[in-house]
Amino acid sequence: MDKGLNNSRKDFPILDQQVNGEPLVYLDNAATTQKPNQVLKTIVSYYQNDNANVHRGVHTLAERATDHYEAARDKVAEFINAANRKSIVYTRSTTESLNWVASSFGNLVVNEGDEIVISQLEHHSNIVPWQQVAQKQHATLKYIDLTTDGELDMDSARRQITDKTKIVAIAQAANVMGVVNPIKELAQIAHQHGAYMIADGAQAAPHMKIDVQDLDVDFYAFSGHKMLAPTGIGVLYGKQDLLEMMPPVQFGGEMIDFVHHQDASWTELPWKFEAGTPNISGAIALGSAIDYLTKLGMDNIHAYEHELVAYTLPKLLAVDGVTVYGPHDPNKHTGVLAFNMAGLHPHDVATGLDMEGVAVRAGHHCAQPLMEYLNVTATARASFYFYNTQADADKFIQAVTAVKEFFADGIS
Repeated sequence: MDKGLNNSRKDFPILDQQVNGEPLVYLDNAATTQKPNQVLKTIVSYYQNDNANVHRGVHTLAERATDHYEAARDKVAEFINAANRKSIVYTRSTTESLNWVASSFGNLVVNEGDEIVISQLEHHSNIVPWQQVAQKQHATLKYIDLTTDGELDMDSARRQITDKTKIVAIAQAANVMGVVNPIKELAQIAHQHGAYMIADGAQAAPHMKIDVQDLDVDFYAFSGHKMLAPTGIGVLYGKQDLLEMMPPVQFGGEMIDFVHHQDASWTELPWKFEAGTPNISGAIALGSAIDYLTKLGMDNIHAYEHELVAYTLPKLLAVDGVTVYGPHDPNKHTGVLAFNMAGLHPHDVATGLDMEGVAVRAGHHCAQPLMEYLNVTATARASFYFYNTQADADKFIQAVTAVKEFFADGIS
């Protein structure tokens, strides 16, 4: 395993602590990642030195803040290989990005009798907005099924995507089972039928190299807090001509060209979508997070996480009574492992692991249709990132075994 990635742990002060008397093993990275010193210092530096509103002042602090804010936009564009910085819109989160696409673009292009296609793997953020569009526009919402090992069934995809389809919205990487979906192929199928391709990149952008031009997606959404940046900052990428078509979702300061008494006109991209005072420090810190990830190398991060999963997954599968959901091939995974333990509620499992210092997620993971599809109410979920180590994996497996034995003793 790449020692350079392991050595990055020293940059994350939060990892150097004890929880319930045990060294912290943080395995809830799919929910949010920890922040390195470099990002934390960027936030402090902005508020100590450059705190001012952007775009609206000619004084020095305002100009410096604006320069940093817009420089971060350039970093985002380069990070995902967007053709134009105007295609990068700051939002609060993946959720907000997807909602904006649905409520603005979706309602623009979807009409009565049309179809919207999503999958059984989706997060609620990529389900509920499309439910709303379908209901409002009297369209049909369709789901792509899964294979027996939890991957997207591409035969089902080809059946579901038809000439009636206007929108295909799929996660590039699934938040529950860590499945990586063939977004480029799906985009090709969608475009062959005249549909638009929207990718939820929340679980992909932090873990692998993204090239939106190669994927040929029409929109791509992701969140800063899942890739070392603060909460409250997200990104919506859209092809420039499509963003030009979209009406703004919010109105007010900054996004206008001119306001008359009875009407108004909008400014140019990307600012026509960025009404009001934005999350300036969050955007600048996202730029810092991208610097950090770029220095490590996204290909290195991707390969390292595969090694961690390849090391951990067989050990988890070997624990008697554990069911792991999704592919059992590590090469088909991000660093996400969803599992259940026979006879135990996932919340009890997560509480037991926490007593061992291991932080995992438990619940439906904002994917209740998937839970229904799997015929479970919830799962536990361990999710790795590049600052996790083989020792973390060993501790996780030891803790799972300890929890199993504890409850077995309690039952007996």
